[in-house]
Amino acid sequence: MKPVEMNDILRCRFLSGVRYAPGGRRAAFAVATADEENNSYESRLWLYEDGALRQLTDLGEERSFVWLDEERLVFPAVRTAKEKKRREAKEDFTSLYVLDLRGGEALPWLELPFAVGSMRVLDKEHLAVTATIDKRHPALYAAEKEEREKVKKQREEDKDYEVFDELPFWFNGAGVRNGERSALFIVNTETKKFTALTAPPEDLGSLTVLGDELFYALTSWETVSPLRGFELRAVNWKTGEKRSVCQSDSLMLEHLEAVGERLLVFATEGARFGLNENAWIYELDPASGALRLLRQEEGSLYNSVGSDCRLGDGRSAAAVGESLYHLATREGNCLLYRLDPDGSDTPVIEKPGSIDCFDACGDEALLIALYDMKPQELYRYDLTSGELTQLSRFNEELLRDVYVAEPKPLQVESAGLSIEGWVLEPKDYDPNKRYPAVLDVHGGPKTVYGPVFYHEMQLWASMGYFVFFCNPKGSDGRDNDFADIRGAYGCTDYQNLMDFTDAVLAAYPQIDPKRVCETGGSYGGFMINWIIGHTDRFCCAASQRSISNWLSFWGVSDIGHEFAADQNAADLWASPEKLWERSPLKYADRAVTPTLFIHSDEDYRCPLDQGLQMLTALLQKGVPARLCLFHGENHELSRSGKPKHRLRRLKEITDWFEKYAKEKQA
Repeated sequence: MKPVEMNDILRCRFLSGVRYAPGGRRAAFAVATADEENNSYESRLWLYEDGALRQLTDLGEERSFVWLDEERLVFPAVRTAKEKKRREAKEDFTSLYVLDLRGGEALPWLELPFAVGSMRVLDKEHLAVTATIDKRHPALYAAEKEEREKVKKQREEDKDYEVFDELPFWFNGAGVRNGERSALFIVNTETKKFTALTAPPEDLGSLTVLGDELFYALTSWETVSPLRGFELRAVNWKTGEKRSVCQSDSLMLEHLEAVGERLLVFATEGARFGLNENAWIYELDPASGALRLLRQEEGSLYNSVGSDCRLGDGRSAAAVGESLYHLATREGNCLLYRLDPDGSDTPVIEKPGSIDCFDACGDEALLIALYDMKPQELYRYDLTSGELTQLSRFNEELLRDVYVAEPKPLQVESAGLSIEGWVLEPKDYDPNKRYPAVLDVHGGPKTVYGPVFYHEMQLWASMGYFVFFCNPKGSDGRDNDFADIRGAYGCTDYQNLMDFTDAVLAAYPQIDPKRVCETGGSYGGFMINWIIGHTDRFCCAASQRSISNWLSFWGVSDIGHEFAADQNAADLWASPEKLWERSPLKYADRAVTPTLFIHSDEDYRCPLDQGLQMLTALLQKGVPARLCLFHGENHELSRSGKPKHRLRRLKEITDWFEKYAKEKQA
């Protein structure tokens, strides 16, 4: 069989955003592919109807859409020369096109004077849209051309400067956000007029539709964005009548869902387990605003299964009748559950793997999933019979006659816990030979690894490495208590990783213990930094988008001012020693492991300074070290970075492994 190749990731097709049309007869979704020549991605819309698939668009820029009705869908696009010129001039506008499935090309439908974030069809005449608004020019979208040109000129003159006076002042994947707020508009699609429902300093949160009312949550803030508290408002988009529904000062709102005649609120106070505490489910009386606890949930209600074979997102919850179907991470898998009116939550699809997004209508659901050690495909699930059918074959050719290592489960008892993990055996595995290996540590920490296709892991297995990975304490997939490592980063989780490594070496004596490499990103990068300061057992390490110093992370990361204190049960002024005690940099003087650092200069989650501090410490101590910095990339480099950058990142890591694994072999 052929090996997995490094550039296979560029041949992978990524599916996202599956949505049924209102009547449920058909559905649409997006399919993206890498464009290596232009170092970008192309995306097109596809249709599922009567068991068949067909492509709908072909310009390569159609990434999101909404169904206007059973026959027509609407999507943002830049198609004309004039629109392209306006985009190049960085003008704020969105051109919406409508595509009628009964025939014809996509036609211009509506233009809005701001960059649309998301859309929701309310009825045949009304559309709810979100957009980002600058509080310094809160009504610029409604200004006359002269005023808009004046602001545009001023922005051009100020392009070399940034002023920060808020928290967060930047955000990963969005860049500098200082002064920006998310706003909500109602658009009348007949008159082409729109009405703003919020205005800075108000900041929009989740929204949903119940009856003829649009419910939306917001906060209002001037300097520091609050983690807790929100106001819930409602507007009847037909009459324009607005009202305040309820207000909370203590809850951290995750999202709202309308189910039948009920309104569900997913939120938590975080009083027991901090910022990573899983949301409880409340039922809200839309008339009185009273909240009633419906389900005290200890597991996560979303997908946190890691993979490098996704691009885009989609629905994680969908109402059918009086029940809410939703995703849930359990152990190393993302499954489909059904929440019923009495608060009971029942597994519906328990097939191992990851449902990345889905939609449900009537007696069926459409899933975009990572199943059977394959990249994403589209599946149909019969909610009545339980029959699962694969509908697409987008990535079938990619893996034809290719070696794909099956994850071998391995359970380990460590520090009083049962730790779940897997091992990938190398291509052409011969039990009589000796092999190098790679320990891969996931990010989060509240995410999981599972039995799904992960390109880089399969690449290393094809190159002759054992690859092993597990879910130590701090991971998702179990309950709040298991995920809680506040104040104890590098303690039980470190022991779990070392015990799992020992168990893998014991189960596979074919692994040469002198040629075991390690890598990880984000929290995984933190753990790599921690590990090299506490053991010399690994022949080399690759630390990606990492944390090394909680004291400096606190004031630089987009989430640092809250996350650092919460995750370390510490205060920068009252107990800075706790932050330093749990910082890998404190122990870097003990490190002897050759280490590669991967960072991006627009990573505002785990900023560049974190890797530079570790690099400086190692080089000063004479330890072989190297940092590869990617310009124009952020924290998502390995998952959605530009195609050439993703290849270079993977090559850097792989070459580092090859250099030191072979050096130890010699």
